[in-house]
Amino acid sequence: MREKDINLLAKEIVTKCSVLNKKLTVAESCTGGMIASYITSVSGSSNIFDRGFVTYSNEAKIDLLNVKKETLKNHGAVSFETAIEMVEGAINNSIASVAISITGVAGPAGGTKVNPVGSVYIAVIVDNKKEVQKYSFKNRGRKFIRLASVFEALNLLGKKLDVS
Repeated sequence: MREKDINLLAKEIVTKCSVLNKKLTVAESCTGGMIASYITSVSGSSNIFDRGFVTYSNEAKIDLLNVKKETLKNHGAVSFETAIEMVEGAINNSIASVAISITGVAGPAGGTKVNPVGSVYIAVIVDNKKEVQKYSFKNRGRKFIRLASVFEALNLLGKKLDVS
């Protein structure tokens, strides 16, 4: 996985969304806006990209994406449940029909036994069909974990757009 691979995936996403006439929104935590940055670096992305939410704190997840306090308390910010609520919140607070959310532990600190550094949850919605995947990038460094997370998020969305 190299940055040029991410750029190619971003271009594919923009092309697929354009052909399918779909708007995209993203909700990012550990990637801090990187998905939005890669998408908007593609010429023509203004036709498909609606908005991006960078919700690094729990308060931002609650305020901007309507993630439930109970979800964060019971499951934590890095969880299947939070990723789902983030992607649903992105859809509900935008004009998009396609969304990505990502939450994880990029490190080098912050890991737990349940979610060690490198644990990332990625959720996508395409036309109300949801999928969440957990990834474990091990502790290969913050930059690698963030780039790998963006790559896998775009890859997962690309596969979902192929079957929509």
